[in-house]
Amino acid sequence: MIGRTPLVRLHRFEREVPEGIELWAKAEWQNPGGSVKDRAAARMILEGEASGKLTPGRTILDATSGNTGIAYAMVGAARGYAVKLCLPANASPERKLMLRALGAELVLTNPLEGGTDGAIREARRMYAEDPDKYFYPDQYNNDANWRAHYDTTGPEIIEQTSGRLTHFVAGLGTSGTFVGTGRRLRKFNAAIRLISFQPEGPFHGLEGLKHMESAIVPGIYDPTLADEDLRISTERAHEMVRRLAREEGLLAGISSGAALAATLDVARRLERSVPAVPAVIVTIFPDGAEKYLSDSFWTAGEND
Repeated sequence: MIGRTPLVRLHRFEREVPEGIELWAKAEWQNPGGSVKDRAAARMILEGEASGKLTPGRTILDATSGNTGIAYAMVGAARGYAVKLCLPANASPERKLMLRALGAELVLTNPLEGGTDGAIREARRMYAEDPDKYFYPDQYNNDANWRAHYDTTGPEIIEQTSGRLTHFVAGLGTSGTFVGTGRRLRKFNAAIRLISFQPEGPFHGLEGLKHMESAIVPGIYDPTLADEDLRISTERAHEMVRRLAREEGLLAGISSGAALAATLDVARRLERSVPAVPAVIVTIFPDGAEKYLSDSFWTAGEND
């Protein structure tokens, strides 16, 4: 059930960009675990089994902002492994509930220690203390992460657009989605523009995304891949999430709102090109809204 997610056209938002520009989003919440992270988590676990590093009786251990953890817990439950996850304590209540429902043990870390960076340090410490107890896939440094997208997400986008895409936009967290998909798209057509985005500052509310300049930089991140790297504010991402729900009928997550904001920035800049060039811009909507429904931003500016 993992993969083969639909590509959704954002018709209403196309009204805000120059004529001839198509806006498309990969609806990754259609994966069984509810996010794009299902692809990488399944790949890392299967490769762990194939390599002999993950054997019956070992516990899957990693740091997560939530989505990869849910995917680990889902696949771990299906394949008979205990799962222990280091997670920032300020992760949304819905994510914690989902993780516990799937049987994962949570180790909550101080969110002021760089968000997921604190969780990464704790996971490394636990693994170093008892390496025989754990399988530590280390999603931030595991090539299986980006290869999952090279082998699945990239080819799916090529097929779903009939090879017409001109721009690809994706956020940076572990960077696996952007790096793997971007490398596959560039191999297909070197003219495709690859645009990454990240939070505008170190203190932000874009769960799953990293401000690379102030964070522990993932080993799989390739800073030379992007043609351009944009910055998106939390407030703007929240606005786009509300608009996606009310104008397109799509209940998307916060990083999806950030992806839409970055995509609109790319599209609007094309208006200044002379002559104007038709474009097919594809982005990734990493997850849906079910993990964020308790957040107050949904009704920001409204009267009680």
